[in-house]
Amino acid sequence: MNFINLAPAPVRPKRARVRLRSADDLRALAADGAARFSGEHPAEEVVAWAAVTFGDRVAVACSMAADTILAHLVSTQIPGVDTLFLDTGYHFPETLALRGQLESAIPVSVVDVLPEKTVEEQDAEHGPRLFERDPQLCCQLRKVEPLAHELQGYEAWFTGVRRDEAPTRANTPLVAFDERHGLVKINPLAYWSFDDVLDYAERHLVPVNPLLGQGYPSIGCATCTRKPAPGENPRAGRWAGLAKTECGIHL
Repeated sequence: MNFINLAPAPVRPKRARVRLRSADDLRALAADGAARFSGEHPAEEVVAWAAVTFGDRVAVACSMAADTILAHLVSTQIPGVDTLFLDTGYHFPETLALRGQLESAIPVSVVDVLPEKTVEEQDAEHGPRLFERDPQLCCQLRKVEPLAHELQGYEAWFTGVRRDEAPTRANTPLVAFDERHGLVKINPLAYWSFDDVLDYAERHLVPVNPLLGQGYPSIGCATCTRKPAPGENPRAGRWAGLAKTECGIHL
């Protein structure tokens, strides 16, 4: 696979978002979407429905791994779509480099979602290397809570969750209501394989994280990610050796 090396993009001002519909209205729209897309449907159809239904009051969650292709796919229907990047302070250099390149490569607006405290401030409060001693709390502070705060201004969000990633994701629907955040959750790639993702990246010249080509099919914080062993599921390298399998965002 060829990867694109692009110059960092200028920082764009964040656009204010206001929900126009109530949680009950959004719940009804989610039910309609779930019924409409109850089986396997092309991702493009799901995105087109969301574009008509929600306009630009949507966001794409992007970890700057393979899910940059989701940001591209959504941007074909919603140019300039807000693309949320959880900047935990623990990312691989390759991940941060891709974040800097993405706005120059595809028509999206990257929004850096930051934890309330820096790594240094968190160390002072909880002690150093919290990710080793209590990874669940670390994820809660650096991913779950910041994202929950950011999503308050949107009516729907897209994720790159796929059924083939792990047993915990095997029943991922294309559309559902996200009770935790009170908005519609859309997973257009739920039925895709890892090869489908890479094929899309090559066909559309979408930059993806170079670590994908180095044996990392699932990429999170550098402190909590290793290469899966042969035969392991793609997310086996996340929090390896622990019972933890998810950061908490998609539970």
